[in-house]
Amino acid sequence: QVQLVESGGGLVQAGGSLRLSCAASGRTLSSYTMGWFRQAPGKEREFVAAISRSVGTTTYADSVKGRFTISRDNAKKTVYLQMNSLKPEDTAVYYCSARSGYSVSYNRYEYDYWGQGTQVTVSS
Repeated sequence: QVQLVESGGGLVQAGGSLRLSCAASGRTLSSYTMGWFRQAPGKEREFVAAISRSVGTTTYADSVKGRFTISRDNAKKTVYLQMNSLKPEDTAVYYCSARSGYSVSYNRYEYDYWGQGTQVTVSS
């Protein structure tokens, strides 16, 4: 098993940047494909980005492509989400997640472990 704790959320103006971190404990991070999802009030939890467990293949939602970057440091057992050019519509609770499969997935139901989430608020 793995436990996930997100940090780095906060309030930022539109056009600004934030870097989210997801610290993992328990089983080694390299055993998991990692993902970031977000959930805005009244909306479904949606995929943001994912990075595979082996070669570090990444994939992004169209809405964040070119603005967000996911990365991982297995030695530090941490996954990051660098968010640039933030927009008010990026406001949501952001969740870190882990799955045992080798490939990235857009499907939240394929992720086995979740953090508690961190709030990101982008003001206009």
